[in-house]
Amino acid sequence: MAEILGVKIDSLRIDEAIKIVHDFLYDGRQHKIFTPNPEMLVDAHKDVYFKRVLNQSDLNICDGFGITLVSLGKIKRITGVDFMVKLCELAEKENKTVYFLGGISKEMLGKMVEKLKVKFPKLKIAGFNSGPWIDFIKVEGENKIFAESNANDQAIDDIIMSAPDILFVGFGHEKQEKWIAEHLRDLPSVKIIMGVGGSFDYLSDTVARAPCFLRKIGLEWLYRLIIQPWRFKRILKAIFIFPLLVVKEKL
Repeated sequence: MAEILGVKIDSLRIDEAIKIVHDFLYDGRQHKIFTPNPEMLVDAHKDVYFKRVLNQSDLNICDGFGITLVSLGKIKRITGVDFMVKLCELAEKENKTVYFLGGISKEMLGKMVEKLKVKFPKLKIAGFNSGPWIDFIKVEGENKIFAESNANDQAIDDIIMSAPDILFVGFGHEKQEKWIAEHLRDLPSVKIIMGVGGSFDYLSDTVARAPCFLRKIGLEWLYRLIIQPWRFKRILKAIFIFPLLVVKEKL
């Protein structure tokens, strides 16, 4: 394990991480999995509450090539979408149920579910829900989340009734991690909860992933900038502000 900008990051190969998650399923406790990337670490650097939430995770896998670079290769990258697929594979093998919350429309979630059923025919899908609209609100100086109450309550009730073992939450970074921190205790069946960012977009084919060769050399951000130019400010955090903060911290 290493620490980057005050956030702990686990340095694991994907097979090592899956073994840990397998044990999570059977130890009788609830576990949070987050996927920190450079943009998230920049946001956590200026948001003490977000940093605290990230550090309360049971497993923080590195989902950013920039983190691997600044760690000089010590921290291995595991993309969130690839790890989510591996967890679905594990759930199928272990006869565990999964649930998908947030991120995209109900129609696109349904499309993603159908694609996963083709890949994992025996996977037990307890349900899926687009979830509430979520925004940020300042509370005593901390950047808390505000979730539309009726939709949030309905989503929580549906998850409780569906009783999944694994819950994937795709509200986007910071929103999903804070939602998880605030609501996991309300979901008694859930043994593993994972913030998955834009994984639902990729798995439903809402957004195309970068070609494999670009992902391998760390240029996925360039592809995303080309197809989603509105992400410029977010990408700026990852490729410019993040390394500057890391250098400043080490001086």
